[in-house]
Amino acid sequence: MSDVASVAPHRDPGRLRATAQAVGGLLLRDLRVLRRELYAFLSRTIMQPLLFVFVFAYVFPRIGQGIGSSDAAAGGVDFATVLVPGLVAVAIVFQGITAVALPLSNEFGGTKEIEDRIMAPVPVQVVALEKVLFGGLQSVLAGLVVLPMVLAIPAAPVEVSVTSWPLLLAVAVLSASLSGALGLALGTFVNPRQIGLMFSLVVLPLTFLGAVYYPWAALDTVRWLQIGVLVNPLVYISEGLRAALTPSIETMPPAAFLGALALATALLLAIGLRGFVRRTVG
Repeated sequence: MSDVASVAPHRDPGRLRATAQAVGGLLLRDLRVLRRELYAFLSRTIMQPLLFVFVFAYVFPRIGQGIGSSDAAAGGVDFATVLVPGLVAVAIVFQGITAVALPLSNEFGGTKEIEDRIMAPVPVQVVALEKVLFGGLQSVLAGLVVLPMVLAIPAAPVEVSVTSWPLLLAVAVLSASLSGALGLALGTFVNPRQIGLMFSLVVLPLTFLGAVYYPWAALDTVRWLQIGVLVNPLVYISEGLRAALTPSIETMPPAAFLGALALATALLLAIGLRGFVRRTVG
């Protein structure tokens, strides 16, 4: 029997109930830790989008700089309207990385806490999936924290209108899942001693080439770049949130970004689970 088959859960109701209880216990433990570190969570979630929206959507328009005016935005839409979905997308992705990848780096490295976690009466893949779930929950919370802030600060009115709640819900669920899966993949494959380098080589390129500060359609004048950034999963989160929150801005078709989000999540989850099993059971 293969290693994967040997750790696969039996499909009897008792085992499923025990697995659910174990996952619930792990989630409660992580939520208790998050509650103790609430100020750290809020500071790392709020600081970057707060400074960016304050400078570019409040200060610049007040002092007459063009970047914050409607003339600088695609199709005459105010820059603050373009910025809001992108900053929420960054908060979702960044939170997934910090909530999953950074703790995994510590647990695989100095603290060895992962050895205690894999002693839970569940397959090791379930422990990894719990981390993805918890990271996804934190990502949704981060988005909910950042959204009202970036709506309130800009000097110009922000044109936000939810035209389809099912679309917004689908984008939120897929984005949170992708964020947690990305954190798992990075946390299991990046050497703990190089975790700081990850932000320079992965997080910064993801952010600046993720259609955060501009719509993806606006890159049509730089065609090679418009095609190249399609490998960046943050592009699809930004486009999905724009389609759901700012319908006045042209975005890629919903089928395109929803399909890409689902595919990227499945791929990153498979990579992350494989890496997690390799790092824990060999």
